[in-house]
Amino acid sequence: MTTYNWADRLNPTVREVKPSGIRRFFDMASEMKGVISLGVGEPDFVTPWRIREASIYALEKGYTMYTANSGLPELRREISRFTADCFGCTYDSNSEVLVTVGVSEGLDLALRAIVAPGDEIIVPEPCYVSYQPCVALAGGIPVPVPTRGEDGFVVTAAQIEAAITPRTKALLLCYPNNPTGAVISRAELEAIAEVCATHDILVISDEIYAALTYESEHTCFATLPGMRDRTILLQGFSKAFAMTGWRVGYALGNTDFIGAMTKIHQFTMLCAPITAQMAAIEALKNGREDMHRMVNQYNHRRRLCLKACQEIGLPCFNPGGAFYVFPDIRPTGLSSEEFTERLIKEEKVAVVPGNAFGECGEGYIRCSYAASVDNLTEAFKRIGRLVQRTP
Repeated sequence: MTTYNWADRLNPTVREVKPSGIRRFFDMASEMKGVISLGVGEPDFVTPWRIREASIYALEKGYTMYTANSGLPELRREISRFTADCFGCTYDSNSEVLVTVGVSEGLDLALRAIVAPGDEIIVPEPCYVSYQPCVALAGGIPVPVPTRGEDGFVVTAAQIEAAITPRTKALLLCYPNNPTGAVISRAELEAIAEVCATHDILVISDEIYAALTYESEHTCFATLPGMRDRTILLQGFSKAFAMTGWRVGYALGNTDFIGAMTKIHQFTMLCAPITAQMAAIEALKNGREDMHRMVNQYNHRRRLCLKACQEIGLPCFNPGGAFYVFPDIRPTGLSSEEFTERLIKEEKVAVVPGNAFGECGEGYIRCSYAASVDNLTEAFKRIGRLVQRTP
């Protein structure tokens, strides 16, 4: 009987992609009792009742069929209206809005729509764990650009320009940032926009955390001069409306971008689930009060976590958005992996090592404050005990 080495038959790119550093610690936490998890970026709030009720009502009315590939027309109209109201950027709901299965699918579609084999995509780090693998899986070459805690983990126009080569196709931005919580000023975004225009660079702007901005006003990249038709804007419902499991996101851009993304989408996902789309309509129509209530709670927890980091002796810059703190654990003398593994084994607190988000994240850990105040208070008490036991 012939024995095959199945690993040799895999796509080499798939074989070389490393598993997610986030899921590793999530899986460890799920197998242990008494663990407080600050690892996964998921709201601890249940989706607001009015949104859940809309989905239940849709099921009762028999809405169990496919929708148009691009999504329900009413949802696309509400997305267009919401984007104009909140971020000042207008899109035609018929041709410039695509409803996706979460922002993750939107990112994948955007990359596959624009990347040709060998194209380079500039990716500021630390960054969400899927960015570089998705670039590689689309046939592109991720070009990491490191940022520093001393600079608030904000990439500069000069850094981006220095990374551009004749093979550069696009820049992938995420502000407010996952994992650092960093926000970027309008002035720096304008400088970045000028670089992109000068070098004819496209931009994928992941703004899933836009509503979770605490100390300044969010600037939508597509609203900058000359950027609307150069930008694929990604947004969704997971974070601001506590709808992670519903898997509804959306992409906005000019007709050519969205048409190309829809072509791929119709041959793969076909459409987002109709009951989730019905819930998303309700979220946009009547869920803003719930959204603001949750954002206020996150802001309270953000301040609590910053104070806790200070008290236990871990330097931490002030994150202006998202729901993460990114404390510096270098004073302990431990690496990110060592600190994280000891923390879950000795104190039963799950966080994510900073190097899971890129090499420049080494020396940091990501803690999500999308958890209850009681859990956050206890978790940082336990983190403090570990810090006290290190040099």
